[in-house]
Amino acid sequence: MRLVLSFSAGGLFGLGLFLSGMTDTRKVQGWLDIFGNWDPTLAFVMGGAIIPMAIAWQLTSGRRPLVGGSFPTPPRQELDRRLVIGSVLFGMGWGLAGLCPGPAMASLSYGGTGGIVFMIAMAAGMIAAPPVVQRLDHTAAKA
Repeated sequence: MRLVLSFSAGGLFGLGLFLSGMTDTRKVQGWLDIFGNWDPTLAFVMGGAIIPMAIAWQLTSGRRPLVGGSFPTPPRQELDRRLVIGSVLFGMGWGLAGLCPGPAMASLSYGGTGGIVFMIAMAAGMIAAPPVVQRLDHTAAKA
């Protein structure tokens, strides 16, 4: 049952990314180009994701998922160095490539080398991040 729900949710997510234009790098870069040829249509996509998620966080309090386990804890409300650095790096990658992890995976079905190069670079970043964070934390603790 869990695999069926996971497959269905992933398929629905990928379809939503495709239909909304989130897998089109030019559309995403147009959304980010606020001083140029700005395309505000992705604001509706963002609102369509943020609003239901905010409601879901409120409704899950004290409940359990249908297929076992537990819901993740709500994110911390504090801004720290790790959050700011991670956000800046994510935004830089999103602006340069026009992709973030979900749309990048969905765009692999298009073929071509762009999505593959992005996925390799993303995997390399995910592998490199823990030792870099550990070193930064260790350096900050000494200071």
